[in-house]
Amino acid sequence: MEEKFYQISSFEYAADVQIIKSKLESEGIPVFLRDENTLNADPLISNAIGGVKLQVYSKDKDRAIEIYNEIRAYALDEDGNPVICPNCRAAKSEAYYERKSLFHKLFPFLEPRKYKCLHCGIITKPE
Repeated sequence: MEEKFYQISSFEYAADVQIIKSKLESEGIPVFLRDENTLNADPLISNAIGGVKLQVYSKDKDRAIEIYNEIRAYALDEDGNPVICPNCRAAKSEAYYERKSLFHKLFPFLEPRKYKCLHCGIITKPE
């Protein structure tokens, strides 16, 4: 059985997803925000529940991903420059957290930041 919804991404705060939601809706793609009301009530639990999930119907997945990739914000270093992948030299990386240990599942903000290249998929630590 095919899933009815496809999760495009998740966002730490409800306000972060609004521009992307508006863009997708303006292109005729219905958008659903899972856990938005929960985080509006208590934003401090965002890491515990995985943030606001941006979901679309599975039939709209490909078009939604294409639009999202056109307007998404990529990771920046401490100086405000795009994070460059050491493998493929692409400037399309995002913050990545493994949350493998119980400690990091309980306290995800203590896990060292890593970056995942969206072009080649390599995971790196900042230099």
